[in-house]
Amino acid sequence: MRIYLDNSATTKIDEKVTLAMNKAFSVFGNPSSVHFFGREARNLVEQSRATVAEFLNCALEEVIFTSGGSEADNLAIRGVVEAAINQKSKIINQNSGEHSVLGLFKPHVITSAVEHHAVLHTIQKLEKEGKIEATYVKPAKNGVVQVSDIEAAIKPNTVLVSVMYVNNEVGTIQPIKPISDLLIIQNSKFKIQNYGKVLFHTDAVQAAGYLPMDVKKLGIDLLTLSGHKIHGPKGVGVLYVKAGTIVAPQITGGEHEFGKRAGTENTTAISGLAAAIAEIKNQKSKIKIMEKLRNKLEQFILKNISETYLNGDKKLRAPHITNISFKNAEGEAIILNLDHLGIAVSSGSACTSHRLEASHVLQAMGTPKELTHGAIRFSLSKDTTEAEIDRVCEVLPGIITKLRQMSPFK
Repeated sequence: MRIYLDNSATTKIDEKVTLAMNKAFSVFGNPSSVHFFGREARNLVEQSRATVAEFLNCALEEVIFTSGGSEADNLAIRGVVEAAINQKSKIINQNSGEHSVLGLFKPHVITSAVEHHAVLHTIQKLEKEGKIEATYVKPAKNGVVQVSDIEAAIKPNTVLVSVMYVNNEVGTIQPIKPISDLLIIQNSKFKIQNYGKVLFHTDAVQAAGYLPMDVKKLGIDLLTLSGHKIHGPKGVGVLYVKAGTIVAPQITGGEHEFGKRAGTENTTAISGLAAAIAEIKNQKSKIKIMEKLRNKLEQFILKNISETYLNGDKKLRAPHITNISFKNAEGEAIILNLDHLGIAVSSGSACTSHRLEASHVLQAMGTPKELTHGAIRFSLSKDTTEAEIDRVCEVLPGIITKLRQMSPFK
């Protein structure tokens, strides 16, 4: 039996997604061509866009297809920053120059210290290049960012707040609506109107399929989705851009995707993404089962294996993730021992799985060092079965006992 509990890294492609993609493979025309073959491809792209727009409750032209979540995050952050610099540098002469460098407007960006690296590293790089000022708000010990900390970080030159919807390592749900409510109030009373409104971006990659995604109710300006996190294909994602939001394109060339992202659309992958999103409504009945199985695994570990600790909030979290630290047992060794038995788990983000350094998320939460290196993320999906959870519960205690006997720290 092979057991896959690393669904936060990627998910198995749904059968209906495969069928949709196989059908789309035969539609080979360029969606930008005006002849029959091009129109056939364009119809697939636009039907897919309509599916995504309905899911997000937004307009068609607010849906921008990208190559994945990382590109969508980069387009949101770099696009807003570049647009702000281009627009607002013209106003510098009317101000003191306090927020300028070499005569250019220097934007301020607020994010959390527990973001996915697609957000965190992008902002850090822009900061290192001297293009922006940045504030990295640390969460409370439960992994949840405090709205008051976001409020305290806002400056006259703040142009963007980027806070993820669900943390990919510990599953905590961030207060997206309260943050958007805060920014609405801040934008309405901001005294220095020359710098415009503060935009709000959320990386919702881990939230799609589990939490409400109505962008109007969430009150956001930009939102990131990824196909392969929702049983769709890799290499395709979405950036929702609220109408009127100026985002400078980061891939230039043609006028594809309403001028925001050049490049011939990947018709096949886009069709697969839409099919995955269409299936989300059929997953709702399985979420409670998934949460029940997650809780069964979690409760077994915390009760039957000594010196184990839950990372994150027990209530404010998505239903498919649990992150547990095993004291005096090294995370990589746990992963390899489980893998030897056909069980796939991870120590955190798949983007950092080849690095031995401790999780930046757990460090930002203030998790003791001896627990960060023994943290394991178990992430379930609609395909996870009770028999699989029972198998993990059967073998895990013995693995931890063996590793602790070998541990030089015990």
